[in-house]
Amino acid sequence: MSAALSSLLLQAVALASTGGASDEPAAAPVQTASEAPAQPAPLGDPSLLAVPANAPASTVDDPMIDGRRRPGYVTELPAPVSQHNAGAVSAPPPEAFPTDQFPIPDRWRLVKALCPDKNFTGLQAVCHSKLDPYHQNPLKADVPIQIDKKPFFLPITGDDWFFGLNAISDSVLEPRSFPTPVADQTSTKPGAIGQFGRDRSLVAAQTFILGAGLSKGSTAYKPPDVEYRIAVAYQVNYVNVQERRVLHVESSRPTHRTDKFLGLQELFVDKHLGNRSDRFDFDSLRIGIQPFQFDFRGFLFQDNQLGVRFFGNRDNNRYQFNVQGIWRLEKDTNSGLNDITRKPRDDYILAANLFMQDFPLAGLTSLVSATANINREKDRTLDHNGFPVRPALLGDQRPREYDVFYVGYSLDGRVKRFNTSTTFYAAFGQDRNSFFTSKKARIQAFFAASELSYDLDWIRVKLSGLYATGDGKPKDNKETGFSAIFENPIFAGADTSYWIRQAVPFAGGGVNVAIAPRNGILNDLRTSKEEGQSNFNNPGTMLLGVGADFDILPQLRFSTNLNHLWFENTATLRELRNEGSIPKSIGWDLSGALIWRPSMVQNAVFRLSGAVFDPGKGFSDLFTNSRGDDRYYSVLFNAILSF
Repeated sequence: MSAALSSLLLQAVALASTGGASDEPAAAPVQTASEAPAQPAPLGDPSLLAVPANAPASTVDDPMIDGRRRPGYVTELPAPVSQHNAGAVSAPPPEAFPTDQFPIPDRWRLVKALCPDKNFTGLQAVCHSKLDPYHQNPLKADVPIQIDKKPFFLPITGDDWFFGLNAISDSVLEPRSFPTPVADQTSTKPGAIGQFGRDRSLVAAQTFILGAGLSKGSTAYKPPDVEYRIAVAYQVNYVNVQERRVLHVESSRPTHRTDKFLGLQELFVDKHLGNRSDRFDFDSLRIGIQPFQFDFRGFLFQDNQLGVRFFGNRDNNRYQFNVQGIWRLEKDTNSGLNDITRKPRDDYILAANLFMQDFPLAGLTSLVSATANINREKDRTLDHNGFPVRPALLGDQRPREYDVFYVGYSLDGRVKRFNTSTTFYAAFGQDRNSFFTSKKARIQAFFAASELSYDLDWIRVKLSGLYATGDGKPKDNKETGFSAIFENPIFAGADTSYWIRQAVPFAGGGVNVAIAPRNGILNDLRTSKEEGQSNFNNPGTMLLGVGADFDILPQLRFSTNLNHLWFENTATLRELRNEGSIPKSIGWDLSGALIWRPSMVQNAVFRLSGAVFDPGKGFSDLFTNSRGDDRYYSVLFNAILSF
């Protein structure tokens, strides 16, 4: 040990023995620039450690200098954080937090705590208006309702109640052409002698949907404990055609019409019956007007109807099940919305299905289903335009009742780069009054549809096929034409397709009867899918199509489809039209659509589509007209804005 260091230690010991009686803490001297020594003091200089006995306590205000705390400085703890959030987890004491952090009662207030009463530039990334649907929003059920600030009309108590509001504007503008029959009494064109007149028409419709939901419980990992839901839709529609008795049964009415209607599309209560595993497998019961869909593509039934649904899942959500009972509501003729001012129809549906994920292969989902449709509609019914809808004016025109049972299997998913969606149905039952024989007839019909697609970078190519049996012997005691309950197919171009989008009237074979319904693909000769009955005496449907989707930009997609359609069997058409032969070929349906999502989300979607229908020999045989029209078209502009 050096002599200088030994001398320094002896001085420190002496200082401790003489200065230890003082109660004042020793403070380091504060030097100013004028007092700073010009030369560093020797290491053993006693003045570095000498502290007067009467030295005052430190009065330094700043605790940190270059990240170091001054010796002897003691900071004060922050004031306790008070919270007024009954039921929330209590915040830890202030001592548990560093001085630069603050406790927050729960995670719902985390982002809100960063936002002042009004937004400003520094917090634009986290502070947003309540009218902004893209970020955390109390109107979109992102944060719970504060009980002390809840509206007086909400009968809720306790925490974890969420309110969600949604609004949709759906605008449609649709110029089109289709075979338009000339009325028996009159035509708008003097001298017209053909059975079919001018074929052009225009449809414009504006629909507003406003929905609200109230639910209890965080739904990030589990279903809500209880949910209340309501949605109303208001539509104004305008139609302009070129012939009379198309829009109304009275020929004195004009060839244009403006109509409006308010419909109730959802009104249900959903009660969580309990969890069945620690992974939130559950059982729930939903009662009221609610959406139903029986298969992946909407071939059999897809609608908002009055019913009861018991549903849940098992095995970490690998299996999902539904047991459903439906009492069908009447529909408004011109808008297709639910009409609750009229008594529900005597048409009942019982359905059960089971989804199995990763079966039979990983990436595929199987669906097995059983459905019963029990129809007891004996009364004659007219639509709002005066046309008969039940029973359809076919054959003996007597009221019909039927019991039909559907057994189905569907497969949907992906295997490597191939996507597949396949559906099979078999329909069995009894028609209590066949309109050809006025006797009972057995129902035995089949349906199959499949779509296979393959992804090539930004392009998806598709191959579609559909087969629905038709009736080859209309006057026997068996009906073999397949008919759905309420179809709304997402298939082969969907409503971009001419044949799916338009309803072609079956002129000369039945009054107010269409070959295929609007937004439907099956040639089942019914008045409408909204108000008519299923019909198993029909010519059936066959379709083969190719298509492709092109994701040109993240915001822009172009889709195109080319379909060829046939009647499966024209015996029913020949009998109703009293013709000796009708070819099977319906024709070619070419369609294309541009879909633009400017924000790359579904809150604003614009679509412009067009379709051209080139009739085949069967269609031309049914709809030959004096004008020589040999092609028909459909143009659709659709804008959907959502909040």
